[in-house]
Amino acid sequence: MPVLMDASQLEAFLRDEFPEAQANVTVKVDAVGEGRITVRALVDQRHLRPGNIVSGPTLMWLADCGTYLLILSQIGKVAQAVTTNLNINFLRPGMAGRDLIGEARVLKMGQRLVVAEMTIYSEGLAEPIAHVTLTYSIPPRAKDGVK
Repeated sequence: MPVLMDASQLEAFLRDEFPEAQANVTVKVDAVGEGRITVRALVDQRHLRPGNIVSGPTLMWLADCGTYLLILSQIGKVAQAVTTNLNINFLRPGMAGRDLIGEARVLKMGQRLVVAEMTIYSEGLAEPIAHVTLTYSIPPRAKDGVK
């Protein structure tokens, strides 16, 4: 499936349509391709819990936001696509002082549902810190000019 929105278009869409979304955790698109995306969350002191590890909500935000951008890259600007399920497995602590890197891919792109997965890493470390599966609902799309 061809890429309909590139990294700069995805970041502009997020900034324009959801300005409040970037207020707490800044998400950047490192790379986007057919059925794949790599995103980055810029981690600072606000995202840490006691013990200097990245908080679970920060990891969930990266997974949800990054996978949403992946879906938009494949179907175009559909602001009403919504998360219907997010399941996260925390594998090891995310490290303070390192950005989070999320690598997501589409597992199944249906007419109304998209299933995807994301693996999250602390930048520079080989072992993943979380594995996430997500399902999104896509609103009905107009066909042949009929709504």
